[in-house]
Amino acid sequence: MRHEYRVGVEWTGAGDVGTEGYRSYARDHVVRVASLPDILGSADPTFRGDRTRHNPEQLLVAALAQCHMLSYLHQAVTRGIVVTAYEDEALGVMTTQGTGGAFDRVLLRPRVTVRDADMAAVALEAHVQASKDCFIASSVAFPVDHAPSIWHDGMLVAGEAPGADARA
Repeated sequence: MRHEYRVGVEWTGAGDVGTEGYRSYARDHVVRVASLPDILGSADPTFRGDRTRHNPEQLLVAALAQCHMLSYLHQAVTRGIVVTAYEDEALGVMTTQGTGGAFDRVLLRPRVTVRDADMAAVALEAHVQASKDCFIASSVAFPVDHAPSIWHDGMLVAGEAPGADARA
C-alpha cells in the first residue's frame, strides 16, 4: 500500500538582500503540514542557523526516535506488555566533508517502564521487531542502533542503564 506525505517548506530568511552573500541571509524557514502547527526551522548553528529553531538534523533524529517508539508500542500491545512510560534520549552523529556530509549513526536509547517486571525480557526483545518495523529506519543509509532499558517501579530490570552507551 502506498502512502504520501505532503510537507511545505517556506524560506523566511531573505531579509532585504536575499543571498547576496553567505552572511547576508538567515537560514530561517517554516515547515508546514496542513491543519498542524508550523515548525520553525533553521540550519544547525554551526552553519549560521538559529539555535532557537529546529534544524533538519534534529528532525531526522526525532523522526527515527518517534518511528521506533510507535513501532515499539504496537509490538508491546501485540505481545501483552503493558507499557506505562516511554522516553528516549536519541543521539545522531554526523560527519561533514567538503560542503556536504552524512550521518554516521543514530543511537536510540529508549527507557521503557512496564507494569509487570516479569515481562522485562519480552519487553526488551520487542525492540528488535520494532526496529525492523520502523519505516524511517528502513529508509536511511546509516546504522540506527538501540540501547534500550526496561524499568519497573523505578528499578532497571533489563537492558543497560541510560548513559551506558552514550558514545556513538
